[in-house]
Parts: sequence; structure tokens; C-alpha cells
Amino acid sequence: MTADIRAVFFDVDFTLICPGPMFGGEGYRAFCARYGMDVDAARFAAAVAGAAPLLDGPEDAPYDAEIFVAYTRRIIEQMGGSGDRLDACAREIYDEWAACRHFELYDDVPAVLRELADAGIRIGLISNTQRCLTSFQSHFELQGLIAATVSSFEHGRMKPHPSIFETALERVDVDAPNAVMVGDSIRQDVEGALRAGMRAVLLHRGERRHPMQSELARRGIPVIRSLTELPNLVIG
Repeated sequence: MTADIRAVFFDVDFTLICPGPMFGGEGYRAFCARYGMDVDAARFAAAVAGAAPLLDGPEDAPYDAEIFVAYTRRIIEQMGGSGDRLDACAREIYDEWAACRHFELYDDVPAVLRELADAGIRIGLISNTQRCLTSFQSHFELQGLIAATVSSFEHGRMKPHPSIFETALERVDVDAPNAVMVGDSIRQDVEGALRAGMRAVLLHRGERRHPMQSELARRGIPVIRSLTELPNLVIG
């Protein structure tokens, strides 16, 4: 990347924050127990993978809470949950996902955001959740670092729809070629940003090499393991 980057946008979930125990296998088991369901916490990871395709709807799909409720319901079902209270349980989990107190900020986030802001780069957030991004900033003490935010709940469309990226660009008053999107999803963050004319960086926090890293490199898309690698890519 070159030194003409004027804005950096970040995905939120699994890029800046990670869910706490409430949204892991034992957390789901506890949720389900309150609704009279006995589920297997050990099946959680496989259940998440099995439910993931439900989040990959059409590019022009509007924000719809029912998509996320269905995703959560499928996880519970694949963990062994069933019955007439399954839907109510899934809706409670969806509602709790918006609460910042259930999440932790990755250790590399504050210093990197400050370094970018100190370099004069405008920072934005683009998220596919119903979480209040103003509350997000205050809860994690990031006030003064974020220039603009767009949530799909507020905007009406979800990443990778180009309009959510275009709205974010308008709010920071930066042209698409001078902006980069950083996130953990190739489809939502990387491909969505590229279609909007922006640049993109894939954040892959896993210890193993990303399976598409070579292909992404051929396309000029960096893959980083930590946000600490980002300033060298975007600051001249």
C-alpha cells in the first residue's frame, strides 16, 4: 500500500472485540438450560461452522434481525437443542450480543488506533450488528479516536453491499481509493470494500496461515495476524 491512505475503517466483531464466555459453548449451554434445553457444549464450534452459511445472504439483502436469530437458532439445534422455547432462547442471545459488557477489546487495538489518529488518518467503524457504536466507543474508552461509524442496523444494508461503505466514506469525507477496510471476513470486509473502490486488509488472528493467503497476495491484499502490523502498511 502507498502513503496516500487518509482513512481506515474497521469491522468491529472479531476485529476489534471478541466475545467473552457467554457466547462460547458453555455460555450457550447456560442460556439453553434456562429455557429447559440440554445441549452439548462440546459441539459448539462445529455448530457455528454449520450455521455460518445462513449469514451469507444476497449482497443486496437489507438488515434483518431474523437472519441472526435464525443463525443462533441453528447453532442451538446443532448442539442438540429443540422444543417450543428454542426460538425465545435464540432471540435472547441475539439481544445480548448488542451489550458491550459481554465482549473484550483485543490488546492491540488502543495503541494502533492512537497511532493512526496521531498520523492524521481518519478512523471509522463499519459493523453488521445492531450494537450501538456510540456506546461501543464509550464502553471501551475509545472516544476521540473514531471519526465516523456506520452500523447495518442504522444504515439498512449489510456488508458487503457497496452503499454501507459509500456512506462511511461520505462521513469522513475521503475518496474510496484513499481508504482501506480492515476486517476478518473476505466476503463482507475485503470483497465489499473492493467493490466500493476501496482497498482492503484481511485480519487473520489465527495461528495458522490463512488458506487463501497466497491468492490474496496475488491480488495485492495484505493478510495480517495482528493490528500492530497495520501502521506500516498505511502510514507513509
